[in-house]
Amino acid sequence: MIDLATLNLTEFFHAAALDAPDDPFLIFAADDSSYSYAESDLLIEAAAAAWHGLGIRKGDRVVFMMDNSPLFVWAWLGLARVGGVLVALNTGFRAAEATYVANDCGATFALVDDDYLEVMTQVRAAVPALEILGAGDATDRRFADLMNTPAAPQPSIITTGDDVVSLIYTSGTTGNPKGVMQTHRNFVLTGQAYIDWMRMQRGDRIYACLPLFHINSQAYSTMAAIAARGALVLSRRFSATRFWPEVRRSRVTVFNFIGAMAMILSKKAPEPDDLDNEVRIAYGVPALATEIVDDVERRFGLRVLSGFGMSETTFGLLEPLDEPRRPGTMGRPRHHPDPSVPRTEAKIVDEAGHEVARGTVGQLVLKNAAMMLGYFRDPVRTAEALRDDWLYTGDSAYEDADGYFFFVDRMKDIVRRRGENVSSLEVERAIARHPGIAEAAVIGVPADLSDEELLVYVVQRDVDAPVRPSDVFGWAAENLAPFKVPRYLRFIDELPKTATAKVQKEKLRALDAADRETRTVRP
Repeated sequence: MIDLATLNLTEFFHAAALDAPDDPFLIFAADDSSYSYAESDLLIEAAAAAWHGLGIRKGDRVVFMMDNSPLFVWAWLGLARVGGVLVALNTGFRAAEATYVANDCGATFALVDDDYLEVMTQVRAAVPALEILGAGDATDRRFADLMNTPAAPQPSIITTGDDVVSLIYTSGTTGNPKGVMQTHRNFVLTGQAYIDWMRMQRGDRIYACLPLFHINSQAYSTMAAIAARGALVLSRRFSATRFWPEVRRSRVTVFNFIGAMAMILSKKAPEPDDLDNEVRIAYGVPALATEIVDDVERRFGLRVLSGFGMSETTFGLLEPLDEPRRPGTMGRPRHHPDPSVPRTEAKIVDEAGHEVARGTVGQLVLKNAAMMLGYFRDPVRTAEALRDDWLYTGDSAYEDADGYFFFVDRMKDIVRRRGENVSSLEVERAIARHPGIAEAAVIGVPADLSDEELLVYVVQRDVDAPVRPSDVFGWAAENLAPFKVPRYLRFIDELPKTATAKVQKEKLRALDAADRETRTVRP
């Protein structure tokens, strides 16, 4: 039986280092450097001593603004050993956004890559108590130097399952970002469960190109590597051109994807060495169109699994590996393999919180053992999201007769058109299947009388062989019900995205509001 109260990252990693001291824990794809579990344990301990020497104590928050790197991992896991809390900033943040988070979490130190020193310098001007530590060479106070400085013995720090290990600030398209409080227990449970969900084996290598400020790389990739006594193959960031070369060179067996990553990879022209890889399985969200899944699996010789998770809970839904595929599903509730850990529950509810009949669209709500404690210093929004131990996800979905769940859209991205609810995701997928279109993004815009109209932004695959507006509208009309066909179209060179490849629809709305005369109107 697992004692949920005592789970913590320190003991989790120590157990792996004792069990597999000479096996690789971290491989950095940028330079192929490799660090064993024993070497990593010493580096993490050195980072812990550095943090303790700086005065970081249990519960203190430290801001990181860094790309993926070995130093990020040592500094983060060392911070956890002294009971500190990681606050990893989205590296796309500007000064105002980073200042808000630094103020909100009350950080006293910021560990910063050279590329982000300009932003953090502006933050420090607004938050004078914040001290900057260099992750690169451009500052006098470098964290790597502190790790190499002999330190006084540090007292043993006891962390419990309920202690916060990471504050993950959500993107916050309405209102300010919210700091999701994730715990030591949640991360350890996730690592233990993930290797069961993915059928990972001892020594497997999991590729992490999603940023370490994201829940996926923190909880799924890093924790799974530790649980499997495997290797975290860390890429600095996602690159469509570097992806497969790094995967092949590092002998990756598992990877995660999110947002447009899989779509981007599938749209690349086939290569003779597409099957030259050791990947068995890839997990990601949202569920991909059937033809994309089929193409990726056939071309690269792997299995694609879809599911549902979020910053607020690392458990959720997953396609079963051992059952016939149901196109478009997020799967069923996923559980921890130990039966002593409470099982995941999922249901669909209406606006009043009442469960609806199967087949009816409503809000997906979840209950499991790996739930956030709440939003940092935000009891109002915590109470809105967590009700009677159920997490209200803000996502529209439905459950079929056999207990499989299907994603419809983010509730804020559902477009109400002529009395019908239209999923922007469904329209995007249909239009993006056009051979001349690389990507599509749909938003709702004000209609003349009531409800909204659909506007689609289109990125063309080849500007030298342009797609005409009439081609796009005609394709949509052939593949969608009339009320789902966009009324407006705009071509765009590239879609604005977050560092995790999610389309920033608030920027598309602002772009349209600033210039509505350039829309193409469907005849």
